[in-house]
Amino acid sequence: MTEPTRLTGGCQCGGVRYEIAAPPRGLYVCHCRECQKQSASAFGISVDVAADALRLSRGVPRSWSRPTPHGRLICHFCPDCGSRLWHQSDPPDGGVTIKGGSLDEPPDLSRAVHIWTKRKLAGVVIPEDAEQWPEEPDAR
Repeated sequence: MTEPTRLTGGCQCGGVRYEIAAPPRGLYVCHCRECQKQSASAFGISVDVAADALRLSRGVPRSWSRPTPHGRLICHFCPDCGSRLWHQSDPPDGGVTIKGGSLDEPPDLSRAVHIWTKRKLAGVVIPEDAEQWPEEPDAR
């Protein structure tokens, strides 16, 4: 992923816009069923950034939450077009994961960490040299 000084992004209709004033801490391609459903695709792309680096520049997102093994996941999305924008843990862990497709400049996935690979759809090819985890990296 090219790392400009300030990442920007927003929803599909442009009603919600954001800026990120710090470099990403990580880049993940998640093959879990939740990400497949949320993205309506083969996987979800998450760009991990510090929560205090995220600033709204237009609009107000809505949120929905779901339980996780460690608490809840708060999912922020545009109230008009429904585009998912970022996720945040509850209790907070100091970070947010920006949905990769919402960034103005798409992330370069060549160095992404692939997680939940045991749920990968048949036919999806993960680069041989990519870091891979059958579940969450901390679920060892």
